[in-house]
Amino acid sequence: MEVEQNYWRKCSTCKKEIGFNTIYQVCNVSTCKKWVYCSVDCWNLHNPVMNHKSSWAEEMRSPRKENAQAIVEAGPRRILIQDKSQTSQSSLEGQANEGEILIVASKLKQYIKDKYDMNTSANVMEILSHKVRRLTERAVEKARSEGRKTVMDRDYE
Repeated sequence: MEVEQNYWRKCSTCKKEIGFNTIYQVCNVSTCKKWVYCSVDCWNLHNPVMNHKSSWAEEMRSPRKENAQAIVEAGPRRILIQDKSQTSQSSLEGQANEGEILIVASKLKQYIKDKYDMNTSANVMEILSHKVRRLTERAVEKARSEGRKTVMDRDYE
């Protein structure tokens, strides 16, 4: 025996029912979008718990009853992803742009200016990025040789 529900979902904070075709709130932070709130006040209660630095409540409208029932009848949504082992090595190399700067220029320039009272040439970022790539390649090989899939600080030694 299946009982028909007269509301869309319940508020994640106060558990009040959020009806169909009704305004509700969600957090703008992507990891919190699965939770819904009946009001901004309920959203405000979740914010300090989740320790968001700069976030806000986004106003949304729940689906109409007939649309929600169609979604339920369709079953759970499946997201298919390609297995990494099926991806060719050449396409992986294309993803990592070798010419991309890996160093935060403003941070390095500020550090050199504050500590040594010197300026920094723009060419330094390119050279350092190249060195970081070489160090990272060695660290990745060390982690792989130890059977790990996580590069750790000790791999850079």
